[in-house]
Amino acid sequence: MGVDSILLQPDRPARRRLPKARILLVDDDERNLMALTEVLKDLAQVVTATSGREALRHLLKGDFAVILLDVFMPELDGYETASLIREREQTARIPIIFLSAVNKETEHLMRGYAMGAVDYVFKPVDPMILKSKVGVFVDLYNMRLQVEETSRAEQKLRDANYQAQLDRLQIARELQATREREAAIIQSLPMLLYMEPQSAHPRRPDFISGDMAAMTGFTLDDVRTDPYVWERRLHPDDRERVLAALRERQSTGRFSIEYRWQCADGSYKHFLDQSVLVKDGDDGNTEFAGTLTDVTEQRLLESQLVQAQKMDAIGQLTGGIAHDFNNLLSAVLGGLHFLERRLSLEEREQLVVKQMRHAAEQGAELVRRMMAFARKQDLAPASIDASSLCKSVAGLVEHTLGGTVAIDWHCSGNVQNLFVDRSQLELALVNLILNARDAMPRGGRVEVAIEGVDPNDDTIPPDLPSGDYVRISVRDQGEGIPSDIVNRITEPFFTTKEAGKGTGLGLSMVTGFVQQSGGRLRIGSKPGEGATIELFLPSTPLPAPAAEEPRTAEPRLDSTLRTVLLVDDDDAVRTVLGEQLREMGFRVDEVCDGSSAIERLKANGGYDVLLTDFAMPGMNGLDTIRSAVLQRPSIHALLMTGYADEGAVADARESVPVIRKPINLDELMRRIA
Repeated sequence: MGVDSILLQPDRPARRRLPKARILLVDDDERNLMALTEVLKDLAQVVTATSGREALRHLLKGDFAVILLDVFMPELDGYETASLIREREQTARIPIIFLSAVNKETEHLMRGYAMGAVDYVFKPVDPMILKSKVGVFVDLYNMRLQVEETSRAEQKLRDANYQAQLDRLQIARELQATREREAAIIQSLPMLLYMEPQSAHPRRPDFISGDMAAMTGFTLDDVRTDPYVWERRLHPDDRERVLAALRERQSTGRFSIEYRWQCADGSYKHFLDQSVLVKDGDDGNTEFAGTLTDVTEQRLLESQLVQAQKMDAIGQLTGGIAHDFNNLLSAVLGGLHFLERRLSLEEREQLVVKQMRHAAEQGAELVRRMMAFARKQDLAPASIDASSLCKSVAGLVEHTLGGTVAIDWHCSGNVQNLFVDRSQLELALVNLILNARDAMPRGGRVEVAIEGVDPNDDTIPPDLPSGDYVRISVRDQGEGIPSDIVNRITEPFFTTKEAGKGTGLGLSMVTGFVQQSGGRLRIGSKPGEGATIELFLPSTPLPAPAAEEPRTAEPRLDSTLRTVLLVDDDDAVRTVLGEQLREMGFRVDEVCDGSSAIERLKANGGYDVLLTDFAMPGMNGLDTIRSAVLQRPSIHALLMTGYADEGAVADARESVPVIRKPINLDELMRRIA
């Protein structure tokens, strides 16, 4: 027979009905209040408030299991409201969970915890997470009420009969089972609960709950034997900051800090250490009660997310830079070509012009590498035989390695053909081999191996999409890559070479090409044991195409009968390209935007060729071509573009010839023909 049945007997007082737990939800947005009320209404009664002042009025009228408090509100914000709640003795113990859409930085989180928050929930709110977190405090609230009620009942039944004794024993058993369940939960979490004397120096807890050995590799006995073990194993970069916070908690009574700590196996983990000063009600002693939480995995995920966002931002920036840079190069290279054909230059002057052209062409190559990193280059994948790839790359690098570096080629004969852009793959392999050469200034051997990939091989990258792949590995015998920069060497413009000996774009270009091709790149290195770069690239059972016959010279275009309408908003590009076309025998009419081009077509339909830039204010190049074709269906339209426009012009490639800037006149003549 349970306690309830005893208390409801006629000769015993009926047990008072416990009040239903209530949740105070504070947010100045009515929509958030409605949505969160719907999520939490099954847990407890939800009371809403649209401001901090209204919330304080509710707190004057009754008790709550937990308070969900929006950080940013007009007049009285969440932090100020929390501070007022903590100052009032009747409400100081109510748990506060902050709701925030922004400010995930540590300083803001620290401020919230300093104001008395027990947790944060970030918007948009995940209903399952919110319900789980709030449910814990509702359960604790109900348990507290139940314990209080049980205590009152036990006082009234102190002199009751033997049956009451059995009932109290049953309650004790239930409480013990609850404690055991809670202990089991804590034991399974990456968290330790500890009690630590306020005056202990060095730091030494006298109670720890949780699997300390699994988290750190140490036991409580180890800490008691060597009380300096905690301080000694703090990360050197975190030591002063943590010790200063530890000294400060003696005056504030609170401690919340994240730091790196070396476990018994030598690895560092990120721990969130939080504690508050509590007073023992029996003897008046004070001690710190706290939690130590392993947040290593969270920090790793955050780091990966930040890296991905950084690379995406750099890619977007690269596309914009390339667009403007290509316009500049078009004007420079076109102007040099024009001057060389029009002017009679002395030998020294010709040398200067040649160096200028070389510098501009290097600029164009730099843009191509940047766009390879940004994965916005044009690729023409085809079936490639592995043995022919080895031969072609060997021919490209054999004269650049020097006498102290040799290459060992291992090209398996039964490997499926690769399915990638051949020229870009050759360029990538040349980059990797030259990097390997530079890593061995005193000489050595570079091993290049091409082999098939077993889909069941547990060494392949976990994020590699399913399919058939070929592995290309380039291994050197250099000093290896330091562990602190191995994750940065694929970033654009990051280089370990001396100034003037590297652009920092080689590996970033290779990485961009591999990812754009649907593969993955992996770097393996140990100090003193060299480095290995592995490319996992798609393969195909299709045979490689036959070698192309040498092209015969194309007949010269009779351009005297052609009239070109040239459209570009860049004055320099328009001027230089117009003069080049006139020199080739074309009649050229120039306009600076799409609207002007359409007006010219309406006024004069005698244009044979429309050559337009894509990125222009107002009407872009594609819209200009569409409108022009409606005016004159027979007009031959060509689209000029910088790399930043790749996504926008991709769908038009089947119907409109696309010419990359800086303009190659030979290619332009072939397209016009």
